[in-house]
Amino acid sequence: MATTTPQPSTVTTGEAIDFWPVRSMKAMKDEWQGLSCRFINSHPSVGRWDDFILSEWELHSCAWEDFHPHTETNFVLEGELHIESDGKTVILRPGDAARVNPGRKGRYWAPVYARMVTIYGPNPEGLESHSFRYSEI
Repeated sequence: MATTTPQPSTVTTGEAIDFWPVRSMKAMKDEWQGLSCRFINSHPSVGRWDDFILSEWELHSCAWEDFHPHTETNFVLEGELHIESDGKTVILRPGDAARVNPGRKGRYWAPVYARMVTIYGPNPEGLESHSFRYSEI
């Protein structure tokens, strides 16, 4: 059975296998150097999406806050992530996961460092996220 290794620039969808080549994590903005991210299968700037969006992100002694109309599930790979929403706070360590449910503001922070895989749930109506706030710890 022959196998084909997709070239790095290849992105296929709708085939038997969808493939997304690796991308480097980058700071979300030049002034937010403690927050790096890479979206894997799609980017939330597309407006509406009917499937999930997968990303990897990391925090270096900083905090991030935002409001999502969709779910956001974080799975911690390294470090320690704190999440607060509607007065409830959880602390996640490697292997732990937590979801901020839709229609709520989430605050995420890493006193030292955290690296996560994140899944955004579907956003079929294309509602926008907002209330973005970055701060260093």
